[in-house]
Amino acid sequence: MDSFPLLILLAGLLVFMFVSSRRRMKKQKAEQEKKARETVPGAEVLLQGGLYGTIVEYDGEDLDKPALVEIAPGIVIKVHSQAVLRIVDPLEGVVTEDEFIEAEESEAEYIAGVADGATTSISDDKRAARQNAVDVERDDKDRPAV
Repeated sequence: MDSFPLLILLAGLLVFMFVSSRRRMKKQKAEQEKKARETVPGAEVLLQGGLYGTIVEYDGEDLDKPALVEIAPGIVIKVHSQAVLRIVDPLEGVVTEDEFIEAEESEAEYIAGVADGATTSISDDKRAARQNAVDVERDDKDRPAV
């Protein structure tokens, strides 16, 4: 009877190990599927050996078929399809020239609108809110106590 709590603890640990390993396997499978969807020709990748390159050919269905990766202009290497460590997206957060020009134009329109009085700026809104708060305080002080 003294070993009964120990058996329950052991069973609980086995259940915990089983559940956590299933969860980890499910997460790894989802990551592999995501990587397979994103690994398309033209995608920039990081290979297991630390090389960066651009996918030329990749078959996500047949992982035994080698992938072709261009590591420099005109230099294409053949690697195992699972040698792709992760997808690299260097354009994330980079502003293109068109987006920069568009932002400058909208900024110029905003500045012109503030100068004309047609648009209020955030600082104008804050200043007006502070002024209203001061006016309310003055009104409260000027009123007689009831």
